[in-house]
Amino acid sequence: MPAVITTVRTGSCILAAALVALLPTVAVADDIPGGNETVTPPVASGDSNTGDQTISAKAGAVTYDRTKNGTGKSVGPVTPTTNWTPPPCWFAPNYDPKSFKALWTDRLSITNDKTWVASMYDHYEKGHPYTDWNLGKAGKGYWWTADFRDDGNKPMSDADRATVSACFNTMDFWADTQERPKEPNAVNPKILSELAYAELRVPDTKISLNPDAKAPQTVNLATWAWLDKTAFHPVSVTASVPILGMTATTTATPVGVALDPGTPDADVYPANGVCPIGADGSIGTPYTAAAQGTPPCGVTYRHASGANSPYHFKATVTWKISWTGTDNPKPVDLPDGTFGTTIDLTVREIQTVTR
Repeated sequence: MPAVITTVRTGSCILAAALVALLPTVAVADDIPGGNETVTPPVASGDSNTGDQTISAKAGAVTYDRTKNGTGKSVGPVTPTTNWTPPPCWFAPNYDPKSFKALWTDRLSITNDKTWVASMYDHYEKGHPYTDWNLGKAGKGYWWTADFRDDGNKPMSDADRATVSACFNTMDFWADTQERPKEPNAVNPKILSELAYAELRVPDTKISLNPDAKAPQTVNLATWAWLDKTAFHPVSVTASVPILGMTATTTATPVGVALDPGTPDADVYPANGVCPIGADGSIGTPYTAAAQGTPPCGVTYRHASGANSPYHFKATVTWKISWTGTDNPKPVDLPDGTFGTTIDLTVREIQTVTR
């Protein structure tokens, strides 16, 4: 079913309701103009994403190059270590004059609100401030419209609510080809870097254990942990606006693995619980029969787990994230991200009899 988009444009203090085609939806919070409903924002072109290994077009003028991203079925998005989130909406140069006029002609044809229709024609066609949808400026610039990040129905932070509200309360606007709009949410290299952050995919934390995770662990016997050094290497995504010559590449580099034994009755190695990544990319040391002492990366359980309640051992990789791009050749930090895996471990206590 097509969805209804309801917006309030403060510039003309009017209510707009437009029926648009099937496109990804975003949940809009109660305090966003238009009320508590699902909104389908218009975009300039369809999603031609053909997978992580291709350069794909998405969300209007912004394109993503994912060819250096993580691959495989076990990859996933990183979770920022702070409450930071990528921008929920932004303005991009999505339409030339002809397609913009066609978009608004369709919108205006489906409403009986003659006052609103007259106001829109006055704004975009009759010179207050635009004339004839800027058809006379074809090839000299673009109409900038709002795009929205699809987060399903995840709750938004107060900051994201405010940003979405600002996007809804800003009229679509024109900018000449070489002009950089002053609109705060107009796409720029920093916004591109944050959009690329949301597209990062990193490999799952496939950690090896000795004793093996499928076998019971033993109280007071160290469990060695290590990861395949070939699995962890930097990944990156590039977000661009080709018609502006604007680009940003966001790179995630693994820096360590945090171990959580799933119980306070355990010792972790090293003591801070973070196994560093070696110069050769290795994490921890594989167990051998000749191994002695405590492992460089691992855990020792001090109490047995319950018969039907194993410990939830978790290994989480921390990824240092930064970006470079237009006007920013040196890396600029973004919040670190994490991605991990949880393994259920049964821990038993070996009983001995002495005489």
